[in-house]
Amino acid sequence: MVERLNGIEEVRGSNPLGSSLRSQRGGERGLSRRNFSEGGRHRPCGYQRSELRLGKPKNGAMKFFYVYILQSEIDPRRFYTGLTDDLRKRIKIHNLGHVRHTSKWRPWRLKTYVAFSDRARAVEFERYLKSASGRAFIKSRL
Repeated sequence: MVERLNGIEEVRGSNPLGSSLRSQRGGERGLSRRNFSEGGRHRPCGYQRSELRLGKPKNGAMKFFYVYILQSEIDPRRFYTGLTDDLRKRIKIHNLGHVRHTSKWRPWRLKTYVAFSDRARAVEFERYLKSASGRAFIKSRL
């Protein structure tokens, strides 16, 4: 403000939304801090939308690993968390009683699942969900 009164217009103000937060060069500008819909380039994800559905992908090139949460139908307070690469088959195995840990509270229904393309990340996420903080997270979200 003092600069404007003295006739100095080249000095930038302290406006945090001015050029200090955004690049002056339009070609290098990524996403705006205020609006994610402007700026940046659209990057396709590399696989078809239909491949993200439950089951096997169409072209067989991409394999998914599912971290799933089952809820017992006879005791709704009982949950089970697991990891598989064939979700439909695994739920059938749980409901047939072939898994000793889950046979007591069957039938089970699928509460939720998350698909991963990387097995290591799926194992990490399953381990987190089985920890105390992960169980608290599940309890507060489901």
